[in-house]
Amino acid sequence: MTYEDGDMRLMMDDDPKAPLRLSSGRLSIVRYVFLVHIEDGIPSAFQRAALEYADAILIGWPEEDAEDVVTPEASQYDFIAQQFDWAESHVREFMESERADKADDMADSLVQVADCIAAVRKSYQPEFLLPTFAEIRRVVEDEWNEDMGRIEAENREAHPGIPSDDAPAAQAEASDGASADGASTQAPAPQSSDAQSSDAQSPDDSGASRA
Repeated sequence: MTYEDGDMRLMMDDDPKAPLRLSSGRLSIVRYVFLVHIEDGIPSAFQRAALEYADAILIGWPEEDAEDVVTPEASQYDFIAQQFDWAESHVREFMESERADKADDMADSLVQVADCIAAVRKSYQPEFLLPTFAEIRRVVEDEWNEDMGRIEAENREAHPGIPSDDAPAAQAEASDGASADGASTQAPAPQSSDAQSSDAQSPDDSGASRA
């Protein structure tokens, strides 16, 4: 289901907590679609950060009757509904990027959706501490750099004296060289039966044949 601008504002007149109930579902769907889209590859640090940010916004999503959930004042309705509408606009951008197979653009839209949904959650659960995307991204990039450093160290250990980027190529060249050496030491192929018969002829027979 999609929502048009203004739909949520109308719903809030009768159901002030409708955005809280519906927002988490919208973000969950976008997050899941993005996860499926990138799961066959190796996500970049930015893509991983986008996923973890969405997770952080969704974790422990409160029920409407939770003790720390408040009913917003009518003066907040416009702000909350606007955040929901903006999230929906970014969902549409996300879908366009998915059709174009642009994973980084999808990640960017996911972050934008999560930002809007975070604002909605904060309106209903003001005491709940939510991280920013910048905070999540710093942590993920540190982890990413550590992972890359470990991979490079493993490559250097496996191929000493060779830059890690060249290690796979060097390994392939060594394998090709070994194959060539093996081929050069192979025994000569056996002669055909006709050649063996010719070699077995006596000099006299050969001369008679020429005569």
